[in-house]
Amino acid sequence: MLTYTLTLQRTVSLLRRLLGASLPNRCLMCQQDITDDSRGICQHCLSASLYQTPTCLGCGRPMLMQMAYCGRCMAVSPLMVIASASYHQGLGEHVAAIKYQAQLAGLESLTRALVQRVIELEALAIIQRPQALIVVPLHPNRLRQRGFNQAWLIADSLSRQLDIPLVDDAVLRRVDTKSQAGLTGKQRRRNLANAFELNDDVNYQRVAIVDDVVTTGTTANTIAALFEARYIHVQVWCLARAEAPGLLDN
Repeated sequence: MLTYTLTLQRTVSLLRRLLGASLPNRCLMCQQDITDDSRGICQHCLSASLYQTPTCLGCGRPMLMQMAYCGRCMAVSPLMVIASASYHQGLGEHVAAIKYQAQLAGLESLTRALVQRVIELEALAIIQRPQALIVVPLHPNRLRQRGFNQAWLIADSLSRQLDIPLVDDAVLRRVDTKSQAGLTGKQRRRNLANAFELNDDVNYQRVAIVDDVVTTGTTANTIAALFEARYIHVQVWCLARAEAPGLLDN
């Protein structure tokens, strides 16, 4: 089953790149032709949708100076979430369209923006580059229904751009859970109880868990706990972050 899963995802990744090279290149946001090296989303629209100020890696709160955490998060040091944009500031529908509509045209532009965010945080010595990229897995039943795992496609692109190994089988999804969408925090935690299992062969000091979007962080924290129990440092990388309601208004 694992071999079938990996073959399917790699086939989808290859087809996406081939189709992307052959189709007309129009921006998903402004609908204008893209004449530079961008694909799917033009550089103007992308730049306007990214974080415009330093942002806390713990909660997503705007900051005056880029540090790992804002004052509130320093007290608890939550899981670091590396994202290049807020889900609510223009890119959300295009990130969601990757998963729900198989709209993959903007994926490379979105991952390039995330790569740039990682490089900037590295240059500031705020983060250290991980040794491996870990995909948030789908249960085989869900993968067969959808035909691809969007987190794997994102991680594949990041792996190629940053030359970081993509580890397909580090985390296994043992329970075919229902969708997290629409669930409360408590329901999300109960839904994911014992859903994931960490492969015994995982032997890294630093990893990054890759997903399309982080909302409440329940999935990321559940998987991170498996690594942290083995004293492995964890970051979470995602295309966009859905901050808590009202947080960006402060």
